[in-house]
Amino acid sequence: MSTIRNSRTRLLTAAASVALAALTLTACNGDGTGVTDEGAAPSASRSTPAAPTASAPSAPSSPGTDTGTGTGSSASAPASKPTAQDPSEPAAKNPAKSAAPGGKPACEGSTTKTVAAPLNRPVNHMLLTVTNTGSSPCHLYAYPAVRFGEAQAVPPVVEESHPQAVVTLAPGESGYAAVLLSAADGSGAHGHTEKSLSVHFYGPSGSGSVGSAATPPLPAQGVFVDDSLRVTYWQQDLDDALTW
Repeated sequence: MSTIRNSRTRLLTAAASVALAALTLTACNGDGTGVTDEGAAPSASRSTPAAPTASAPSAPSSPGTDTGTGTGSSASAPASKPTAQDPSEPAAKNPAKSAAPGGKPACEGSTTKTVAAPLNRPVNHMLLTVTNTGSSPCHLYAYPAVRFGEAQAVPPVVEESHPQAVVTLAPGESGYAAVLLSAADGSGAHGHTEKSLSVHFYGPSGSGSVGSAATPPLPAQGVFVDDSLRVTYWQQDLDDALTW
């Protein structure tokens, strides 16, 4: 009996040990697999970078629009090139000096008296003297447009003789211009004698003569002219006219 009881005791002890081991495994694995369940693995969240928003380029500001950057000022149109002018139209070449200051009219033949006097000195020169015979001031614009005989063109002007201001004649006052008739050394071509002269007057625009022409008499023997014929601008003083 003692032997049977001892065998039963050992059998129960072994069974208890097996049961205890099973319980331990169940408590450790939870599902009997030997791997502890830590729950669902966290999902890998990949943050996708947001696509950059493409901003439309700003339109360039038009000239004349102030953008606040100092670049919006109006663009100045390039100045137009001056057109070539006939050398016989000095007023067109010097428009600022041909304007009519004070609104005074141009001197012309009906309101003036013109005298043409050949000179001994300077040689081969003739002096034109224009006196205002009217009742109000007038201007002598540019230079005298002289025509000897049947000439079709007026002689060129001595550019260096240009005065500082338009010559103004009060009633009774005179203005002057010199005519260089021929080359002093005889180098001029096509020399000939002329016995008549007309003097035309430019207006403020210099685009043509105004009023009536003056026809001062020449000496009975006439005057000798050649291709070097030139005139000076009108001058306020006699000495300035004879400088050239």
